[in-house]
Amino acid sequence: MMNYKGYHGTVSFDEEAEIFHGEVTDLRDVVTFQGRSVDELKIAFRDSVDDYLEFCAERGEKPDKPYSGKFLLRIDPQLHRKLAALSSEEGASLNKWVESKLSKLAEC
Repeated sequence: MMNYKGYHGTVSFDEEAEIFHGEVTDLRDVVTFQGRSVDELKIAFRDSVDDYLEFCAERGEKPDKPYSGKFLLRIDPQLHRKLAALSSEEGASLNKWVESKLSKLAEC
């Protein structure tokens, strides 16, 4: 995984074309990059992120931001109390406990 200005990129290698292809992840927009070497790939990734940010600025649009890992969840107070008690019984903070449970669900 590549990182630049909070954006992340994934890379694959096309053996036939002998070129690396990458894509900036977690965006609604499609932002890609490519290079024949690791150095070219790193430069292309940074240039693509910079071009994306510049393009958004020129159009007066807010660029998509990668997920921060935070989200607000509103639930019934009684359920909140029960979940806090369950997490406490397992010796975890409510955040860590919920993260653990959601991770298990995402594996399905």
